Amino acid sequence: MRRIFWLFILVLVTFPALPARAEIEIRAPGQQAIPLAVTLFLPLDQPRPEVAAEFNAALSGDLDLSGLFALTDPAAFLGDARKLGLVSIDVDFGQWRLLGAEAVVKGAYSVRGEELVLEARLFDVVGRRLLTGRRYVGRVKDARRMAHAFADQILASLTGEEGPFSTRIAYIDNRSGHKELYLMDVDGGNAVRLTDHRSLVLNPDFSPLGKEVIFTSYRGGNPDLYRKEIYSGQEARISSRQGLNASGRFRPDGKAIALTMSRDGNAEIYQIDTGGKIEKRLTQSWGIDVDPSWSPDGRSLAFVSDRQGNPQVFVADVDGGNVRRLVREGKYNATPAWSPKGDLIAFSRLEKGVFDIYTIAPDGSGERRLTFGAGNKEHPRWSADGRFLVYSSDQDGKKAIYVMRADGSGARRISPAGGESTHPAWSPRW
Repeated sequence: MRRIFWLFILVLVTFPALPARAEIEIRAPGQQAIPLAVTLFLPLDQPRPEVAAEFNAALSGDLDLSGLFALTDPAAFLGDARKLGLVSIDVDFGQWRLLGAEAVVKGAYSVRGEELVLEARLFDVVGRRLLTGRRYVGRVKDARRMAHAFADQILASLTGEEGPFSTRIAYIDNRSGHKELYLMDVDGGNAVRLTDHRSLVLNPDFSPLGKEVIFTSYRGGNPDLYRKEIYSGQEARISSRQGLNASGRFRPDGKAIALTMSRDGNAEIYQIDTGGKIEKRLTQSWGIDVDPSWSPDGRSLAFVSDRQGNPQVFVADVDGGNVRRLVREGKYNATPAWSPKGDLIAFSRLEKGVFDIYTIAPDGSGERRLTFGAGNKEHPRWSADGRFLVYSSDQDGKKAIYVMRADGSGARRISPAGGESTHPAWSPRW
């Protein structure tokens, strides 16, 4: 398992002192975006154009997904794009202003054996100054992850909040002939299988530190809950009570798990510790209670119950009090996911035989439909910064994993071709 992980050294460049925040005005996705030029990085010694191209593609993809930038067409670039410019005095800002760019990404790389050194810079074209810069040292195959790290840094520089592009997405895929747990980058790269249960694996969820994943597996003939350390690959079955042990969700402090169990015949939500010991029962209803999702402060739960006839999303305090139906519209609402900032709950609704994704405030106001068109869109989960949602869809015929911005724009498929992919979960920052 260790081979799937990577380490590269990030060194703050020692160029001119950087401002805490950029003067470029950042705007919300969907509004007028910042014109940004992303140049192809230049070699400092032996050229390796495939390395530069891989970095450029990953960085451009991340920045485009953010919805904050309008990327300048590289075909329009002038001579400065072919000149090294790691400090502001070496950048011809006048050329970039002619193209309408307000910011430009420039950089250089050096490859020695398997070692890759990347120097990445973001310049403010209007202010004619360096906004941020990083040096990354790692392996050649780390180029994409260096790009994701610099995309996170660009968002941090311009918005004050780091991006989620260096995180991971866990999901279920059947390409092996069985539904197994996989892990991939946010853009679908570096996909790797985590389980070999040769059975049915479902519903992954990351621990708050991202070091562990819990999931349900039928490996032992029953839907049992497993916990797996991602770095070591060590795995343990932590709840194997008769009936369901499904839809486990780590509490935000990582010290407990909300879990659907049917040990007494009816599906209810319990709180267990990370070793599997039952601490308390969280729901009390004749109906079926499933799919818990914690509020960020760990004091409330959103969940699905059919206690009023059809599956609906409810919210309750963790002491069992203040139970209230969250969503009033629709006859079938499911798979709630509380946003990391606590301001929204995403869920899926079945109407006319098709699932689509919606968001709503925790007080039940402001319901908004995010997805449209053919095919089901379901199982939404939030990115660590709340800017994006990941979900599964069969809109192209086979089930696959997609990401979109929190306002529903910019949707794109990320899971690799070859299998059917479902049940995504977005990791915290690593």
